[in-house]
Amino acid sequence: MKYLQNLHTHTTYCDGADTPEQMIVAALEKGFDSIGFSEHSYAPYSLIGGMSPPKTEQYKNEIRKLADQYKDRIEIFCGLEFDMFSPIDLNGYDFLIGSVHYLECGGVLVGFNRSAEAVQKIIDEHFCGDGMRYVRAYYEALAELPKYGSFDMIGHFDLITKHSEKITFFDETSKEYRNYALQAAESLKGKIPLFEVNTGAMARGNRTTPYPSVFLLKELKQMGYGVCITSDCHDARMLDCGFDDAEELLKSCGYTEKYILTGQGFIPVAL
Repeated sequence: MKYLQNLHTHTTYCDGADTPEQMIVAALEKGFDSIGFSEHSYAPYSLIGGMSPPKTEQYKNEIRKLADQYKDRIEIFCGLEFDMFSPIDLNGYDFLIGSVHYLECGGVLVGFNRSAEAVQKIIDEHFCGDGMRYVRAYYEALAELPKYGSFDMIGHFDLITKHSEKITFFDETSKEYRNYALQAAESLKGKIPLFEVNTGAMARGNRTTPYPSVFLLKELKQMGYGVCITSDCHDARMLDCGFDDAEELLKSCGYTEKYILTGQGFIPVAL
């Protein structure tokens, strides 16, 4: 049975285009069985900023209310995409995605999930123009996620490859790059059980394939990670963007199941 769920969903509570209820209506129209919301956590150092503490409580209350309102039609979960440096309480959520969007450079938090031009400037100013030093900093930061909380899922594992199809900041096929990525995966193994196949960059025209790369998909499988398929949705029209492609990609890498969230926790279902 095909089971449709998205757990990486953003709304007008942070940088999404639609309200939670509009997302729910879109999920129903697309035949989803369930949907999980995962707004960006409060991040005072961020240009977006995530949700302020009062807004965070408002968000949790609204999602709980909508979950009750729509309980006979669709299952709704309240989660959070936690940015590694967010100074917040992680209690009160159905699930948590751990992500790295900022790097600490000389005592300053620098956001790198930006345009290609902005990324090049970051590499030039903070990493002496060396893309591999940037790679190392990212994967070393990613490996630190468990120090900040107990997460269910790693968000967009190789986010730094966002622009790789259009511009080369580093050699993604090199042994050095792969070693840094694998060291992070080994560090996180047994601490965060799941990672996402994330189609968000496809929806926004930055990539033609999901995160993470085929190389990492195969390695993460060998390490025993489970996988969820998500769209990192910021626009209700793209809620199921690339899901069929993601499933086929997983099958080609040897996966036979994905994980979904239920009222009893995460369970595997056949692809």
